[in-house]
Amino acid sequence: MTDEPLETTPLTDAHVALGGKMVPFGGYSMPVQYPEGILKEHLWTRDNAGAFDVSHMGPSFLELAAKSGDGEADHKAIAAIMERLVCGDIRGLKPGQLRYTLLLNEEGGVIDDLMVGRPLRPDRQGMLYVIVNAGTKDGDFALIEKAAGDAARLQRADDRALIAVQGPKAAEAVGDLLPQALDLGFMQFRRIDFGGAGLVVSRSGYTGEDGFEILVPAAQAKGFWDRLLADGRVKPIGLGARDSLRLEAGLPLYGHDLDETISPAEASLAFAVSKRRLRDQDFPGAARVAKELAGEISRRRVGLKVLNGPPAREGAEIANAAGTVVGKVTSGGFGPSVGGPIAMGYVPPDYAEPGVKMKVIVRGKPGDAEVVAMPFVPHRYFRKAQA
Repeated sequence: MTDEPLETTPLTDAHVALGGKMVPFGGYSMPVQYPEGILKEHLWTRDNAGAFDVSHMGPSFLELAAKSGDGEADHKAIAAIMERLVCGDIRGLKPGQLRYTLLLNEEGGVIDDLMVGRPLRPDRQGMLYVIVNAGTKDGDFALIEKAAGDAARLQRADDRALIAVQGPKAAEAVGDLLPQALDLGFMQFRRIDFGGAGLVVSRSGYTGEDGFEILVPAAQAKGFWDRLLADGRVKPIGLGARDSLRLEAGLPLYGHDLDETISPAEASLAFAVSKRRLRDQDFPGAARVAKELAGEISRRRVGLKVLNGPPAREGAEIANAAGTVVGKVTSGGFGPSVGGPIAMGYVPPDYAEPGVKMKVIVRGKPGDAEVVAMPFVPHRYFRKAQA
C-alpha cells in the first residue's frame, strides 16, 4: 500500500461500475478481480476470451527526428539507437513485426523486458513501437531518450488505453470489430481505423493464449471496451487471473522473476539474445551473457510442480532432495488449469533438468516438488504459415 496518489486509466470508472476490486499496482488503481473471482476469470480466459485493462504499461513511439525518405535506411538508423540498449535484433525486424527483447545494464542484468515493433506502413519507417513495463517505464523512457539524443524523439502513449483480449475465442470477438486484425499472425501489428480513431493492434499477449493487445485513444476507450464486453464470448478479467495465466504460461514477471542482477541466460531467455548481436557482442553486458550461454552459469530459472502441500509463493526456499537449500521461488501459486500448485524459481544448473526431485519450504515445512518443463500449459499462439 502507498500514501502516494494513484494514477487512473481511461477505463477506471468502467471497472468500478462492473464491481472490480481496485488495488494499487505499478502506481495505478487497477482491478485485481471482478465479482466472479480469480478462479472463474482464469478458466473463462482459457476457454473463451478475456478482456484486460493493461493501460498501466508503457506504450510509446520512437521516431527519427530527420528522415532520409529511404525506408530501409531510416529503419536501420532508428534500430541502431535501440540496439545500444537491448540484446535483440531490431535491425532485422520486418515491417509489421514485433520482437520481445531485454533492456540490459553494463553487467548484463535485465533492466526490463519489452516489446519493440517496426511499423508496417512505408510512410512510418524510421519509427519503432516500444512497450515497456509499468513499474519501470519512467526509467526505461529516460534511458531511451538518452540513447536517442537529438537523433530521435520519444512520444509516450501511456495516456491512451491498452486493452488485451486473450483466449481461444479472442480472434472471433476482435475480428467482429476489427476484421483486419485477423490478417495478423503472432508477434505482428498494424494500425487499424475504428470509428474514426486509429488503433494500434498487435497479435500478442501475456497469457500463453492467442490474442491481441490494442492501443486505443483515451476518448474512444470506453466505447471500444463496451463493444467488446457486449460480446457474450468476452468477460472482463482482472490482474489476479492475468498473473495466474502468465504463471501457467511460464512467462516471467519483471521485479519478481527478473531484475538487474539476473541475466538473459540465467532467466532461460536465451532466445531473446539474437545470434548476430551475440556474435558481435555489441550490447550491454555481452561478455557475461556470452560466457553464460557457453555454459559458465551459476543458476537458471526453472518450473516446479509442487507434489504435496500448499502453494509455494515468492520468497519460499527451494531445497534439494537431501534438504539443502539451493534456491528461491520467484513466482508461485495455484494453477487452475494445471489443477495444482506450481512455481518458478532459480536453482543451480545441476538441479535444472526436468525430473529432478526438489523440496519447497513453506512456513518452515518442506513439501515435495519436481522440476518440470515450461510452459506448464501449452502455448496456443496463432502463427501464420510461411509463404
